[in-house]
Amino acid sequence: MFKLPSRRFFLPLVLLSLFCSITFAACNPGQPPQTGDSPPTEQATGDNTLRLLYWQAPTILNPHLASGFKDFDAARIVYEPLASYDSNDELVLFLAAEVPTVENGGLAADGRSVTWKLKENVQWSDGEPFTAEDVVFTYEYLSNPDVATTSLENYATVETVEAVDEHRVKITFKEVTPGWSVPFTGQNGMILPKHIFEGFNNAQAREAPANLMPVGTGPYKVVEFKPGDIVVYEQNPNFRDKEEKALFSRVELKGGGDANSAAIAVLQTGDVDYAYNLQVEANVLRQLEAAGQGRVVATFGPYVERIMVNFTDPNQATADGERSSLEFPHPFFSDLKVRQAFNLAIDRDAIADQLYGPTGRATAQLLVSPTQFKSDQIPYEFNLEKAAQLLEEARWTDTNGNGTRDKEGVEMRVLFQTSVNPVRQKTQEIVKQALEQIGVGVELKSIDAGIFFSGDPASTDTINAFYADLQMFNTGNDSPDPGAHMKWWTCGEASQKANQWQRPNYARYCNPEYDQLWQASATELNPERRAALFRQMDELLAADVAVIPIVDRANTNGVSNRLTGVEPSPWDSNTWDIMNWRRS
Repeated sequence: MFKLPSRRFFLPLVLLSLFCSITFAACNPGQPPQTGDSPPTEQATGDNTLRLLYWQAPTILNPHLASGFKDFDAARIVYEPLASYDSNDELVLFLAAEVPTVENGGLAADGRSVTWKLKENVQWSDGEPFTAEDVVFTYEYLSNPDVATTSLENYATVETVEAVDEHRVKITFKEVTPGWSVPFTGQNGMILPKHIFEGFNNAQAREAPANLMPVGTGPYKVVEFKPGDIVVYEQNPNFRDKEEKALFSRVELKGGGDANSAAIAVLQTGDVDYAYNLQVEANVLRQLEAAGQGRVVATFGPYVERIMVNFTDPNQATADGERSSLEFPHPFFSDLKVRQAFNLAIDRDAIADQLYGPTGRATAQLLVSPTQFKSDQIPYEFNLEKAAQLLEEARWTDTNGNGTRDKEGVEMRVLFQTSVNPVRQKTQEIVKQALEQIGVGVELKSIDAGIFFSGDPASTDTINAFYADLQMFNTGNDSPDPGAHMKWWTCGEASQKANQWQRPNYARYCNPEYDQLWQASATELNPERRAALFRQMDELLAADVAVIPIVDRANTNGVSNRLTGVEPSPWDSNTWDIMNWRRS
């Protein structure tokens, strides 16, 4: 048996480490990031340049091939969906002319189809007209298995997409579909121009020049893009609301640095107008905000920081070299008692209180928003003694006296990976200390966010490949309808080489009971019964420890006090309303 230190002894060690880190960061703020060109000053650019700082730099501007929020944000400045949801869960129109309803004939009463009426006289930034054919093509493109898009799960219910005429498009579903508003809305619904991409609707999709120099219908167009460094935009001369919106003449989205230096640049020095994803310790943010240059905008929505458990073995390879293959179950995470032990070893309260403060709430749930889908039957507990006892019951003991549990010649060691970020690295340390107390060997790995979230099939360091035992990141349902997100956990969505690792079930979890619940939800039109099915799905994932949610995380960005019109939505990219941003 392992002798465990008491919680009274364990927590002070962690908190002392956190206090030292936070104090150091606050007292030694350093300088704004110096990767590539420094952020341009107001004197150099004039008041009509909007300066955005993304310490996680975009690497691709095709939203249907991207898997990171940074890429969606950069693409959303150019591309638009038919509509999107605002913070009140109400549809806001972009390329659509009206919200489909049964009354106006847009929504079929039987729930099997929806017809969207499109705005007329809309042009792409190169002057070509936007029509229903572009919507049809976008579906053909993203549903082409040779293209291997990352957004396909949002269209899994679609049977056909057809142009009724130049400005009407009809979506027919495979079955009765309560989530009719999911396709072509929000950040996964951005419409691509047929005349630009039709030559790349094939296995060469990632070679399309427009992945880096897009042509869109949005307020701005790209004039320069250096992946991992900078995106420069100018006004789209053909934007339909160009005169009315009084757009900035230039937008510069600069990448590089880290979350702490980004917070300094917007909150303390005022060098930039907007800084993305300030995943910085709460105490540091409060001190920086006191400088009076900017404000922290925290928007709670559906996003949950979670630890993914790999159900496959990342250390065994198939004949063609694929690791984390369905052929090889994980040597110890295949055991429920082991997963339960790991779940008990996560001190969510310490992580939320010490690292996130008011921008994060401890949770063991995946579905936290909208509230009707949130279960009240998913508790959590931090208990190292119970965790150790479960490992003993599973017959994982230290037979060779090296301090690490083992069984049948296999050492219980895990590789725990996440993106480079100070809060995530401190979270890793808290988790590592706890796991080591119960006899688990832990190796930590931090990967540059541009690689980790790239979705690049050629890289094995992405969340998609998941060539590790544990990995941590933040995501959630992209729509008030959680159907597409909860489909992630179905057996058929397992990420593997056969689908170029572009399916979202990175954990390769598979439970037929879960699949049945999801299938039932996909055709249930009664809102109350459907909400109950989603709560059951979340409860089953918790009981199976299919994933380990940690923190209900606010989307936290820094906004200059000079900037107005920023109205975040939990259901779209941070830049969804950039056409309304102004400098006061």
